[in-house]
Amino acid sequence: QVQLVESGGGLVQVGGSLRLSCVASGRTFSSYNMGWFRQAPGKEREFVAAITWSGGTAKYGDSVKGRFSISISRDNAKNTVYLQMNSLKPEDTAVYHCAARKNTMGEFDFWGQGTQVTVSS
Repeated sequence: QVQLVESGGGLVQVGGSLRLSCVASGRTFSSYNMGWFRQAPGKEREFVAAITWSGGTAKYGDSVKGRFSISISRDNAKNTVYLQMNSLKPEDTAVYHCAARKNTMGEFDFWGQGTQVTVSS
């Protein structure tokens, strides 16, 4: 069992930056592949980014792909995965959730409660 707690969300102006953090409980964090998702009001949940257990491979969702201002990283010594977001846009407004899975593909097994990101124009 893995428990995930996100933090770092808030209200930011267009063009601003936020770094989201997700801390995982347990001593097996380094064996989990991690992801970030977001859900805006009235919209379906959307994949943002994922990173393998070693941190060696990262991939990004279509909505953020090509935006060099967004990056996922992890620190296994701190049981933490990060989502750095720069040059934020109003369309980035959503609740951001982190998630964990043992496999590199397929469904994520564990989810956090989420942290709200609001980008004002």
